[in-house]
Amino acid sequence: MLGTCYTGVMSDTELAERVKQHDLAALADYLQEMRKPLLVYIERQLGVALRRKVEVDDIYQEVSVEAVRALDQAEFEHREPFSWLCQIAEQRIIDAHRRFFGAQKRDAAREVALGTPGGDSQHAAVIDLLVASLTSPTQALSRKGREARLYEALAGLPADQQEALRLRYLEGLPSKDIAQRLGKSDGAIRVMLTRSLDRLQQILGPDDAPR
Repeated sequence: MLGTCYTGVMSDTELAERVKQHDLAALADYLQEMRKPLLVYIERQLGVALRRKVEVDDIYQEVSVEAVRALDQAEFEHREPFSWLCQIAEQRIIDAHRRFFGAQKRDAAREVALGTPGGDSQHAAVIDLLVASLTSPTQALSRKGREARLYEALAGLPADQQEALRLRYLEGLPSKDIAQRLGKSDGAIRVMLTRSLDRLQQILGPDDAPR
């Protein structure tokens, strides 16, 4: 799971203040000044599986482009520019995860739902929301939305169930590999994943399921 964006990075106060005033030239300088800490943040957040698919610098470049595009509408009343950049980076990482592991996620939904009614459609919506919450818990907890409720529900599951869900939907591992990691049988892991998703769905309730 992602950690908290480190907001203690030292930067030029005047430059940061100019960014808060939506100064595009200042943003270009700020991005260069904050390049190293932002790269460190992105690398830490990518996760092992995603680092095999995407370069850290590619995410940084996407963040830079999005920051330039979104500067005019950015709100800095209660946050620093570096936190804003971290938030953009989190969203780019979520997008990359969906881009590279979307097919795996759909296959996983079919696998863990074996023998249950509804098949893929039964858990697909929860899995979409689950991936976002696993990938960006700090962002999830910052809002009073479905992501926050799901993340809180996830935290209430036993540790082995949390780890099985993380390995399946964040790392993209098949159930047999998860079984080896956790010292359980493949069948036990399939049942655990199905029951965990059922439990999360029950906690969210039909009205809270993402649409």
